[in-house]
Amino acid sequence: MNLDLTQADSDFRDEVRAFLHDNLTPELANAGKLTTSVFIEPQFSLPWQRILHARGWAAPAWPVEYGGTGWSEMQRYIFASECARAGAPGLSPMGLSMVGPCIIGHGTPEQRAHYLPRILSGEDYWCQGYSEPNAGSDLASLGLKAVADGDAYVLNGTKIWTTHAHFATRMFCLVRTRFDGKPQEGITFLLLDMNLPGIKVEPIITLAGEHEVNQVFFDDVRVPQAGRLGAENDGWTVAKYLLEFERGGGSSAGLEAGVARIRAMAARDGLLADAGGFARELAAAEIGLEAIKITEQRVSAALSSGANPGPAASMLKVQRTEMMQRIDTLGIEAGGAYAGVDQIEARQPGSNIAPVGPTDRLTLMPRYLNNRAGSIYGGSNEVQRNIMAKLVLGL
Repeated sequence: MNLDLTQADSDFRDEVRAFLHDNLTPELANAGKLTTSVFIEPQFSLPWQRILHARGWAAPAWPVEYGGTGWSEMQRYIFASECARAGAPGLSPMGLSMVGPCIIGHGTPEQRAHYLPRILSGEDYWCQGYSEPNAGSDLASLGLKAVADGDAYVLNGTKIWTTHAHFATRMFCLVRTRFDGKPQEGITFLLLDMNLPGIKVEPIITLAGEHEVNQVFFDDVRVPQAGRLGAENDGWTVAKYLLEFERGGGSSAGLEAGVARIRAMAARDGLLADAGGFARELAAAEIGLEAIKITEQRVSAALSSGANPGPAASMLKVQRTEMMQRIDTLGIEAGGAYAGVDQIEARQPGSNIAPVGPTDRLTLMPRYLNNRAGSIYGGSNEVQRNIMAKLVLGL
């Protein structure tokens, strides 16, 4: 595969750079550079999403008829790479990269007409109701109970590790509507309003000292059946479709930007003087990223046609998350003693607290801690290898 830029690609890159120069404010760029996970607070992501939406660039991977850009795979990569390099805050993937494509693939015309414009504009901010205290990687064992009552389902139970539930206005949620037979055949996929009576959100503070995830409790919550996506008891089909977008969406652009930051740090501090040791490990990571980009091109081609990415999504999920953790480890090694200093207040956007040591060390440890979950969420990497063995190798 030829990853060199054509003249048209170079012109597009210049267009993106000019757009970023004119529209990415210092406040948004600083917030983007200080983020320590896939998610950044909506006070920063939503203003940036509105700017992109006004240009028609909020959902590059969506089909054109639903608001996508019609860009080529290379253009999408250029856009993601330039945004990462400039420090643009990431957009929440829950709406644009996960439930949005799922609504395109499984929603009714009425659901598409209602939800998709609100996802593009950021009017609806979504969270994911999948995991439960007794249903993580074994998601089919979920037990959040939904009982049909007239034109609604009544929900009782809980979800956990619910990212940004404390900000979300809507949730896409898996519920159990049947308790006999195969577990996968009794699950229903619901779209619900987070302001419904009976929903309670409790924070979970991570090891990095941050409030990103939550536990959500449902006590006799009435969800209109009009919010069901797909058929009753067929939610497992919808959920698997969505998980392929979760695992296969995104790009290595953020990882490349992370490697570039570490290389600059290491060069400044003399860690690259010896061709062995750290320099060799960093070069090996850069080579691994080039391999990941090739797989991304294949998945991106599927997404642009409106298809789901299939088992290649599991390949990418394993490659990206393990590479992310590898890069984080290199960052800790490059950061030295300063990387281990807890500086929660200093890394908050707009904080007046001076950091200890060089500012490029601020996010090394929280990124490392936060991203340890990367090989678990979205389906553990062990589960992904089982999927690849079955669907790719035929074992």
